[in-house]
Amino acid sequence: MILTLDVGNSQIFGGVFEHGELTIRFRKPSRPPTSSDELGLFLRGVLRENGGDPSGVRQIACCSVVPEIIYSLRSCCRKYFGLDPFILQAGVKTGLKIRYRNPLEVGADRIANAIAATHLYPDRNLIIIDFGTATTFEVVRAGREHLGGIILPGLRIQMEALEQNTARLPNVEIVPTAELVGRSTVECIQSGLYFGNRAAIAGLAREIRERVFHGEPALVIATGGFCRLFEGEQLFDVVLHDLVLIGLERALSFNPGASRPWRAPTGHAS
Repeated sequence: MILTLDVGNSQIFGGVFEHGELTIRFRKPSRPPTSSDELGLFLRGVLRENGGDPSGVRQIACCSVVPEIIYSLRSCCRKYFGLDPFILQAGVKTGLKIRYRNPLEVGADRIANAIAATHLYPDRNLIIIDFGTATTFEVVRAGREHLGGIILPGLRIQMEALEQNTARLPNVEIVPTAELVGRSTVECIQSGLYFGNRAAIAGLAREIRERVFHGEPALVIATGGFCRLFEGEQLFDVVLHDLVLIGLERALSFNPGASRPWRAPTGHAS
């Protein structure tokens, strides 16, 4: 079994692969500080509750956009699974040609998404939209060439910014809405979030096709929790909720031996 973990700003999204198939999925809030024991007990427990055997985990692949949690994550993998994890970060093999001016700046979750998308749809121009804490666009040219991307505040950040920086605007539920023009403050905010983001997604995808791919076809792939809001809007060609986990499993295959049994150095207590 391969345990995959994507540590985001808001959640840890994890899954287990057996024989190339994703058989278990789970989520957990990721707000630091998080100890190795808290992580380890959670991971072993969630595997057992989903019918998995923690002792059957043979490799672990992780990516994180929260640097302060990586130490606890590595310690957790060593203590509770006896494994050194593979961390998707600068210097590892990805199978991508990354054209960022400074490749170190690209978030590991964004790279994982691109790895998965190019594996599933080789030789296609790709626009990958991840609806998480931030809404990110990855632009990948056919031939696994990662050209760069676009980053926007995510829907929850937009909503919280309104609530925190105004005197009278409330926190609202983020939902799809049928009415463009709201008739209450709550409805107006919900309309702004929904239709504003819908317009941004459609407009940016169109601009990428025209300016970057010069009118050539490009497959639009959506992932991340909030993409469910827009599934009925025909904005995407494909919705893949597990994209980042697939990317981690594939990245591990590019780096054989990167996750291996861990043994404490002599004289060191685990």
